[in-house]
Amino acid sequence: MLCAAAATEASAQDGTIILNEQLQLGDVFAHQTLNVVDAQEQVTVDTSAQGNSASGAVQNASITVQSDQTMQGDSVATTEITLGGDTYGVVSATTQAGGNYLAVSAYNAGLTLDATQTTDDGLIGASTEVGGDTARLHGGAAIGASAISNTVALYGEGSVVSGIIDQSSSAIVRSFGRIESQYIPAEASVTSQAIANAVAVNSVHTSGQDLRIVQRSIGQFIESEASANAGNAWDLAARARATGNQAVLYNEGGSVVTASDQRNSSFIRADALTTAYDYGRAEAYARGAANELSVGNNDIYVEIDNTQFNTGGVDVAATFSGTNGYDVAVGADAVGNSVTGYACSECEGYLVARNTQTNTGGVSAVASTTVAGSSRSVISGASAVGNSASFYVSRPGN
Repeated sequence: MLCAAAATEASAQDGTIILNEQLQLGDVFAHQTLNVVDAQEQVTVDTSAQGNSASGAVQNASITVQSDQTMQGDSVATTEITLGGDTYGVVSATTQAGGNYLAVSAYNAGLTLDATQTTDDGLIGASTEVGGDTARLHGGAAIGASAISNTVALYGEGSVVSGIIDQSSSAIVRSFGRIESQYIPAEASVTSQAIANAVAVNSVHTSGQDLRIVQRSIGQFIESEASANAGNAWDLAARARATGNQAVLYNEGGSVVTASDQRNSSFIRADALTTAYDYGRAEAYARGAANELSVGNNDIYVEIDNTQFNTGGVDVAATFSGTNGYDVAVGADAVGNSVTGYACSECEGYLVARNTQTNTGGVSAVASTTVAGSSRSVISGASAVGNSASFYVSRPGN
């Protein structure tokens, strides 16, 4: 693991090189089981399983990070919480499972990265199940399950971030989150996400980016399920997201040059279910994407060279079922290939984009709403798109 010592060394001299090689051959498991009756305050649980993890930072210098991470076993994290009677505090349960993870931060520095992450056949799985037939959650709940096969997270302040990121996953990636309760007079949400390959880069305060990203998702399937259920709920939501390859890049104060090659053959499935007999506000939202790239710069120059190829199916479903209540929102979004690029409009931004997208997989989005009694409002939407490309010189929302 890159640690504070490595960061100190990097800040002491220019041209520091960090070599990281990690190989995980066996399985990694984490499990928690709780039985709680009549809790007067909060119930908080965190469970995580990770195959390989490395992190580090550099300040006022330059650093080159060469990292090679390979995960060959399963990584599975599960949380089971049985609640009885009245729970007056917020119930918070987060379960995370990952294959390979790399995070590097740069402060007034130059960061050059050569990162390779490989997850072989196996299971990356996270599951969180909370509640019971008689559970009364007076303080509400925040339930999360996240399974990501490969992750690279980069952060820069006044820094230039450059290099190559190469990710490949042949694992099955699955996340499941569920809450069951008799009564929830507060906000309660279930969030579930499953991603094969994820890259997140955020650089601010006069920074710049020059990155090449290669992502391959070839596992059998990527699946995310979220289920939120209550007899009487005031504000209840289930949100599920499943993605084969995802790269999200944002920058401020310099140029952004991105070359991305994303290819997915995995079956992508996202399913969100919300049920309540009586409800104030209820939401079910699901999104599935085979390949997804977002590049934004709050400055002048953006250059994107994007290639996306999908042969896997994308299946998304969002469902609500209830009897009497007020407001219902149901949404299902499915896309084979998606790219978004934008530059600053107020500073006369300039954007160059070369885009190639090919989708041969089926794309399906289904939104279903059932109200057996009465409801004040119902807002429902379903969107299925094979290839989506958006390029503009402005920021989202403007």
